[in-house]
Amino acid sequence: MHDIDIDAVLLVGGMGTRLRAVLPSTPKPLASLGSQKFLELLVRQLRSQGIRRIVMSTGYLADQIEHEFGDGKRFDAAIRYSRETQPLGTAGAVKLASHYLKDSPMFLVMNGDSFSEADFRRLIGFHRERGGLVTMAVRRVENSARYGTVRINNESRVTGFSEKTGNTTPGTINAGVYVFSRAIFEHIPEGNVSLEREVFPKILPLGVYALEQQGIFIDIGTPEDYARAQALCDQLSDAASRG
Repeated sequence: MHDIDIDAVLLVGGMGTRLRAVLPSTPKPLASLGSQKFLELLVRQLRSQGIRRIVMSTGYLADQIEHEFGDGKRFDAAIRYSRETQPLGTAGAVKLASHYLKDSPMFLVMNGDSFSEADFRRLIGFHRERGGLVTMAVRRVENSARYGTVRINNESRVTGFSEKTGNTTPGTINAGVYVFSRAIFEHIPEGNVSLEREVFPKILPLGVYALEQQGIFIDIGTPEDYARAQALCDQLSDAASRG
């Protein structure tokens, strides 16, 4: 498979507070799944689809992640690090990484605590066609209680977001995989800023689009979901290796 000329930013700096009971001194992306770390799944998924340039946005226990992945040669990738010295939120972390993305008209962003089976080439092509600021991967789930949901019109444009309601009903959720146009940086203020709560709702008039993905989706934000991911480790490994 030919490489894709795009950078990927992995957001791996979170505190992982809800997982402290089972990972007291390990950053969440380094949680073990079988013989590998969760973050290895994401790196392998990128490489198997032809994405070699990766920026890891680190923060909490950054040394452990940087020691584990180094310069990326072991994974046939080029990995660089954008380290927070204080929590900046998901949007602030993306902005901090901007100096690694100077020549990029667009770039991929992924949450480091969830795995979504996604077709990156299709997502990037869709983003080019629509010409918006953001394209987000979304998924239909049977139980949306733990997630906020995404409202989308017939033109695949995001029209709004609904906060978590606790209702155990089906819904379309943000899968934590995005393609951003470089102009996004103009809409991220300085400081601790959330993509989901503060940036996306404000830029809807400028073009936020959604593309539904199929296959496995799991995050490891709670002990229950981490246990489920461990039980699915072989399936997750297979999914990450698909080109």
